[in-house]
Amino acid sequence: MAGPDDHHEGARGSDRADRTTGGVGRVRATREWFGGLCQLDFDIDFLERVIARNDRAMEALRALGELASRKGLHDRAVEVDRRLVACLPDDCLARYNLGCSLAMAGHADDALECLEAAIRLGYRDIDHMRTDPDLASLRDRPEFRALLRS
Repeated sequence: MAGPDDHHEGARGSDRADRTTGGVGRVRATREWFGGLCQLDFDIDFLERVIARNDRAMEALRALGELASRKGLHDRAVEVDRRLVACLPDDCLARYNLGCSLAMAGHADDALECLEAAIRLGYRDIDHMRTDPDLASLRDRPEFRALLRS
């Protein structure tokens, strides 16, 4: 997600001068605009506001789930991904992402159920499933190994 100055290294918290204008003042102005948020926090806040205005913004929900997961907000990622699945019940990627979020939140049985549903709905990237770090907590489970053989 781009902020107003995402081309500018100051937007990521650096004290380097803006290369386009050479001014350190622009870095400070960018920080004030972000209100002290790092880029990830800014993006999450931005998407939360988009969704508050339009709760059917599916791409914003997908992105929010991804970012919440990246930030370690696993319960929030599960909540967002459940909303996506409710809106898009036949979307194999929404189910896969919910499975990943559930696995990272420590809900192995529910995660396996979602991954099985994702495959049933058409998810085919089994090679990615084998190596997806989001699913690390499931790797030793016989049910997960069975899914990989399906």
